[in-house]
Amino acid sequence: MDATTPGPLSPDVLDRADIRAALIEHDFAAVFTLIKKWGGLSQNRIASACRLTPGKVSTIISGAQRVTSFDVVCRIADGLRIPGGLLGLAPRPWEGEHDPAQADRPEASGDRPDTDEIPWRPDATVDLAAHLTRSDLLMDRRALTRALAGTVVTGAALLDSLEGWLVPAAAAPRQRRPGRLGMREVEELETTARAFRQWDHQYGGGLRRKAVLGQLAEVSGALDDHQAPAVTDRLYRVMAQLAGTAATMAWDSGLHRRAQDYYRLALRAAHAGGDVVFGANVLAGMARQMLYRDRADDALQLIHLAQEGARNVIGPRARAMLHTREAWAYAAQGRIAGFHRATAKAAEGLAGAGTDSDEPYWIAYFDEAELAGVTGGRLLDLARTDPRSHAAQAAEAIRTALASRGAEAGRSHALDRIGLAECQFLAGDVRAAAAETALAVQAARGTQSGRVRTQLGQLYPYTVGHSASRPVREARDSIRDLLSS
Repeated sequence: MDATTPGPLSPDVLDRADIRAALIEHDFAAVFTLIKKWGGLSQNRIASACRLTPGKVSTIISGAQRVTSFDVVCRIADGLRIPGGLLGLAPRPWEGEHDPAQADRPEASGDRPDTDEIPWRPDATVDLAAHLTRSDLLMDRRALTRALAGTVVTGAALLDSLEGWLVPAAAAPRQRRPGRLGMREVEELETTARAFRQWDHQYGGGLRRKAVLGQLAEVSGALDDHQAPAVTDRLYRVMAQLAGTAATMAWDSGLHRRAQDYYRLALRAAHAGGDVVFGANVLAGMARQMLYRDRADDALQLIHLAQEGARNVIGPRARAMLHTREAWAYAAQGRIAGFHRATAKAAEGLAGAGTDSDEPYWIAYFDEAELAGVTGGRLLDLARTDPRSHAAQAAEAIRTALASRGAEAGRSHALDRIGLAECQFLAGDVRAAAAETALAVQAARGTQSGRVRTQLGQLYPYTVGHSASRPVREARDSIRDLLSS
């Protein structure tokens, strides 16, 4: 097989955190083992693709021989179509032959509703919900693979499409069929949406994503009828919350472009239902996604859009949350003074927050523990480039979060544990880092979150180069075991 021959690995295999961690370390024993497990390739197929003998592949898998030749590493990259960046190589000659923007297309583009018009039309929002849920509920394995490879929209193409957030909605045409939903049915839908949101916040993962999509499809069907005005407004708010939960679940499942689609739907539904505060929260979620994609400028623009649109109605707790996202963007830009200024505003806003009943239920999670955890995470971002100045501060903030919220916090608790372990590695305390890594792996086992597994995979390289330390070896093995399961 040469560099022009299509490779045998699908994007979802190469997107696994355990495979990426092994590739970073050039641990080809783990790479080949994981590819056999998740890619379904035999040793003979791997050998043929990489122009190696089956015996050579066998000795690599057994650990009897390591790959040290640059030429062999390149043959493996080209034979299995592993992008050069995953192996520390320059982009391979065959990269860029296919447009990833075309990957997330489970349905023909002509079937997708046109939702770029301004002002936003509520009926177009209902059409978008129906399109997304229908395509997702019918998605087969091939469509899922394409969706995993889909790239998010960034820059002007993203920001311009959200300008309708600041403009009143267009008048909706009268629906043809009369609707008969009453407030009791709407309240039941609200309770269900709240339960799904709480489950996702605690555990993460996409195990209930299909259930959320089914409920979202039901709500879009109800909105396609002519309901009473008060019922319609509350149904749009339910749609917004369900779409927001679908977005985070898609993200946790590695469906980044699909997550962005649901965020857009959530924003439009909140706009149609007059829920400006939740719309600002959706924009904050979109900003967080941009930050994970290293698009700090886009994230900052999204936060400013949220702050502008909700300036007159947002409460202190939600405003404080927005300031933490603003601080995150400043930290990613290397603007240390801006980071501290925004963090101080967040603390000030939170200090002025009243009881949980004063603001929507979905922002109640943002308390002193959450502020400490978010601040610690951002200090950790800064510590990666300047550990002497920020690692100790990051560890202190994360410990504050851990002391205030226990393992019942699920995904947040696991992310805190992983962050604290990384702080210890950056500070040079290898023994403490190994101990924290063991706790992080234990916490990660309690959640299905893909984000937790990704963060754990990013912790893995810190364990490399400390083979003389038994605790570190054990920590490395525990990470690999979890990511391989």
